[in-house]
Amino acid sequence: MSTHTNPAVAATSFKGPRPKKRRSVESRGHPAWGVVAWAVGLLFAAPVLFMLLTSFHSETDAATNPPSVLAPLTLDGYRAFFGADGGRTPWPPLINSLTASVLSTLLVLVLAIPAAYALSIKPVKKWTDVLFFFLSTKFLPIVAGILPLFLFAKNTGLLDNINLLVLLYTAMNLPIAVWMMRSFLAEVPVEMMEAAQLDGAGLITMLRSVVAPVALPGIAATSLICFIFSWNELLLARTLTGIVAGTSPVFLTSFATSQGLFLAQVCAAAVVISLPVLAAGFAAQDKLVQGLSLGAVK
Repeated sequence: MSTHTNPAVAATSFKGPRPKKRRSVESRGHPAWGVVAWAVGLLFAAPVLFMLLTSFHSETDAATNPPSVLAPLTLDGYRAFFGADGGRTPWPPLINSLTASVLSTLLVLVLAIPAAYALSIKPVKKWTDVLFFFLSTKFLPIVAGILPLFLFAKNTGLLDNINLLVLLYTAMNLPIAVWMMRSFLAEVPVEMMEAAQLDGAGLITMLRSVVAPVALPGIAATSLICFIFSWNELLLARTLTGIVAGTSPVFLTSFATSQGLFLAQVCAAAVVISLPVLAAGFAAQDKLVQGLSLGAVK
C-alpha cells in the first residue's frame, strides 16, 4: 500500500492559520494627528492673521502692549497707505515691482528653457560642471557686489532706472531657473521629440509645441518662484533706486520714520503688497503642485 499523499489533496485538506489582515492606513490613523496638523498650520498662519487683524486697527490700538485683539476695526491704515490723507501714493512703486518682476521672469524663462534643454534632453559634455558653475554664481552674497553694481549704475546713468533692476533680477534668478527646468525637462519623453524630428520640426517648433506643453507645470512652478524672488527683493532696489524706480518693498520701509513706526499702516501696506504674490500662487496652484512634485514618483 502506497504511503504517498497527493500534494493537491493535502494542500486543500490542510487548513493552516489564516494570515492576519493588514490594517489599512485609515485604521492606523489617530484623530490626535489631525489636531496636531491643524495646530501646526495655525501656528504658521498666526503671524499673518495677526498682521491682517492689526491692519484694521487704529495706530493707538495697534501700539498697545499686549495687543488689543478686540479693539474696534477701522480702515484708517489702508486709507493712509493709498494716500487718502495727502501722503505718497503707492501706485508707482507697485507698478515698478510688477514691471521688474514680470519682465525679469519672462527673460529668465527665455534663457533658462534652452539652457535646460541643452543640459537634459541634448546633454553637452560635462553638463554637471555647467550646472555647478551656474550654482556657484549664487555663492557670492549680494552685499559683496553692491558697491561694484552701484558704481556701474552711476557711471552708466542707470541709477534709479527700472531696466537695471530687470537685468539684475534676471541674473539673480537665472541659475535657480536653469536647475529647476533641467529637472523638469529631464522628465519629457525622448520618443515624443524623436517623432517631432521625424516630422521635420525644428528646435524652436519642438520647444514650443512638444516640450513646453509637457513641461508646463514645471514652467509654472519656476515662473512663480522667480516672480516671488523678484517681487520680494529689497537690497538691490533700496540701493540702486530712488523715487522714480522704487519698488513696493522700498515703499514699505518708508513707514518706519524718525517719528516712529506706524504699525497699522505697515501691516496694511504688507497685506496689500502681498496680494499679487498670493493671487499668482492661487491662480497657478494646480500647476505649482504638479511642477514641484514632478519627478518625485518614478
